[in-house]
Amino acid sequence: MAEFDIDHIEALLQAAAAERDTLSYAGLLQSLGHGFTRPKMRALCVVLDAIDARAEAAGQPELAALVVRESDQLPGQGWWIGRSDYAGAWEGAPARKYLLVVQRRAFDYWQARGAPKDVL
Repeated sequence: MAEFDIDHIEALLQAAAAERDTLSYAGLLQSLGHGFTRPKMRALCVVLDAIDARAEAAGQPELAALVVRESDQLPGQGWWIGRSDYAGAWEGAPARKYLLVVQRRAFDYWQARGAPKDVL
């Protein structure tokens, strides 16, 4: 995780949530000064998991759900694996419906608190 600043990425996601916005994996990597590569993507996903663990420990909604593929606006397969509250397909209308509920929790929570001021 030393490759990425977890606090900075967490603040970026909180700011996106406050704006009711999502980020693509490629766009997030680009904003961090990296091109899209599989190794960078895997490293980013490790950080996203850690951010969600921190959010859970703090009683906050998860944020990794805000990072989606450009092609279909859904998270990658890794986000879906092991979810205890969803057992459907990882693509298509049911997945999108479930994701919107998860994203809405983050949007509502962070919009009520306001975006972090120093994320850029």
